[in-house]
This record gives sequence, structure tokens and C-alpha cells, in this order.
Amino acid sequence: SEDDAAAPKPLTGGGGGGGGRFMTTGQMGSVMEESSRIAISVARRILSTTPPGHDADSGAVDRAVADFFDIADIHMHVPEGATPKDGPSAGVTMITALLSLATGVPCRADVAMTGEVSLTGMVLPVGGIKEKTIAARRAGVSTLVFPVGNKADFEELPDYLKDEVEVHFASHYADVQAVAFKGMTKAEGAP
Repeated sequence: SEDDAAAPKPLTGGGGGGGGRFMTTGQMGSVMEESSRIAISVARRILSTTPPGHDADSGAVDRAVADFFDIADIHMHVPEGATPKDGPSAGVTMITALLSLATGVPCRADVAMTGEVSLTGMVLPVGGIKEKTIAARRAGVSTLVFPVGNKADFEELPDYLKDEVEVHFASHYADVQAVAFKGMTKAEGAP
């Protein structure tokens, strides 16, 4: 049917199909919807210059990687159980997930991150640093990435919350990327 032809095609192990459409569903609200649009824009730019797993000494970026978002349909879903937010804080996480999908390079499993991102890739401060630190510790995460604008908020936390966690403060998404993908290589069988 005509509706079936217009429906986005699911991503497959080969990188998916479609025509570069980006859609969102779930409990996003207008703030997270805007964050997702900024995330895809920033991720596109990174893929064309410094994608995870790219060796700058090897020369040009792989065109298949750089063009991923122009070729594959992306569907970002935030489930109903997601915590409602007063303000944006998921931009760095969305970009990281998009870059991992496009390159086949997984993010480190021991990293938690938060921060909103501007169109130029600047990492903006967020609220709830104490709550996010507690949640990360409960989940067994050993490395945290926060916006540099939240450094004072983290430093004000009691020592028992800061002990035994490695924390990085990011001013630009490149700082997040350096931590999230450090030591990671393309997953076996990834496109």
C-alpha cells in the first residue's frame, strides 16, 4: 500500500535503508524534541570530520560513515516510563548514541553522561547533578561526564558521593566523545 511505502524502514545490520529521515516518538515533549533535532545536526557534522574510531592520520573520513544520516532512516523513541524533565539534559547522550549507531563503535559501558548541547557543540549546564550522581553510583557506573558549567555543583557534593568515581567536565562535545569512546573499536559484525 501507499502507507507502507512511506513508512520508515527499520535499521538492519547493514546500516538500514530509507532516505535519511529522522523521527521521534514517545514521551519527549517539545524540549526533548528540540534536543533530538540539535543532536542529529551535531552528530552529522562530527561524522563528516572526526567520527569515533577514525584515525586522523589515515586521511579522509569513510564516506559511508559520513553519509550515514543521509542514507539511513533514524527513529528515536523515548519510552513512556521516561522521567519527565523540566529542562533539557540528554543532548550529549543522544549524540553519543547516534554516533555509535552510525560508526559501529560502542560507547564505554562504564560511562554515564549528562548535558545539553548547542548547535555548535558546546555542552551546556543542567540541573540535578546530585540526583544524577546518586543514580550513576547505584547503577555501578565508575565514570561520569558533566558539563564544565556544573563543576561547582559536583564539587559541593558530599565526599561519599564523589569517592570512587572518575569525573570529567566537558565544555564541548569533543570532550564527551573523547571519554565515551576512549579505547573502543568498531564492534565485530558492525556495518
